[in-house]
Amino acid sequence: MRIGVVVNPVAGMGGRVGLKGTDGKVEEARARGAEPRAPERARRALRTLADADPGAEPLVYGGPMGEDAARDAGFDPEVVGEPADPEETTADDTKRAVELFLERGVDLVLFVGGDGTAADVAEALDGADGASKGADGASKDADEAPAPTDTPVLGVPAGVKVYSSVFAVSPEDAGRIAATFDRAEKREVMDIDEDDYREGEVRPELRAVVSVPVAEDLQSSKQLGGGTVEALAAGFADGVEPGTTYVLGPGSTVGAVKEALGFEGSPLGVDVWRDGEVLVRDGGEAEILDALSDRNVIVVSPIGGQGFVFGRGNPQLSPDVIRRCEVEIVASRAKLDDVGVLRVDTDDPDLDEELRGWTKVRVGRFERRMMKVE
Repeated sequence: MRIGVVVNPVAGMGGRVGLKGTDGKVEEARARGAEPRAPERARRALRTLADADPGAEPLVYGGPMGEDAARDAGFDPEVVGEPADPEETTADDTKRAVELFLERGVDLVLFVGGDGTAADVAEALDGADGASKGADGASKDADEAPAPTDTPVLGVPAGVKVYSSVFAVSPEDAGRIAATFDRAEKREVMDIDEDDYREGEVRPELRAVVSVPVAEDLQSSKQLGGGTVEALAAGFADGVEPGTTYVLGPGSTVGAVKEALGFEGSPLGVDVWRDGEVLVRDGGEAEILDALSDRNVIVVSPIGGQGFVFGRGNPQLSPDVIRRCEVEIVASRAKLDDVGVLRVDTDDPDLDEELRGWTKVRVGRFERRMMKVE
């Protein structure tokens, strides 16, 4: 199995420091103390790949864009090219890497990043497909191999925005799928405008349709759904306890809880509230940690269509934050019926394992439902 591996080394850096993405914000993220997230997630995926298929042949882009992670995982990869500036990698580097992989006939493109990286990969696939066809759109050679867009791609989730259905649930799942898949299906690449996202607007747009390995451990596309959660929010507000610090995650369901507590929260950020006072609005990890007290409760709701309660859209809720808090999950019945199970992907496999199992989810003013976290 020949697998092209490309890593967006700055993907997800802006999330933990409250920037909700890294597009155009890399320097600000670094100034806030952000650390790269993608390289370690790449190593986790590639270590699993090495265990599952020791004979896999990675083709990589140089330095931080794949080579480093592959060598750390025990591979001796084929390096097909280098980024122009390893300290300031760009979308063009990602696209060029994919083009070189396709020229060498890889069986799979494994990329590490978020929705923006997925869109870059899809654009490179589309460009390569166009180059292989004549002016009338027909293949230049009827006997040649399938068009480059038939080459499957698979995402290792590392960005803040991970709405597309081309990503595995976790880095380890990506490694296993890359080693074992035997067929592919068409799936959607979605992306949103990060400036709108920072202003509280989520408008996912379809950017491409690509081939992705068929596997159970793939996430669904982000679904924008509605539902009345007023009773749920009122029930939560009735039960708040003096002196307890509440760390309130993003999303419309938790937004209703914020309203029930008497304030207008940041719709896509994390707010901290205690005893009627908003201590942190749209905070990053450091601000949240500073605001915690002796007893703390995180309030989160799963992403519709995917089921993630940690690891998608809320990296400010880092392992350090989660370990200092109790976790309260809230969701409408319709959302839970849609997702089936809950998922976690915190960047800390040990914490993920601690969080897995059966848990109670508040679905009404008094009602709760048992749900499994996988």
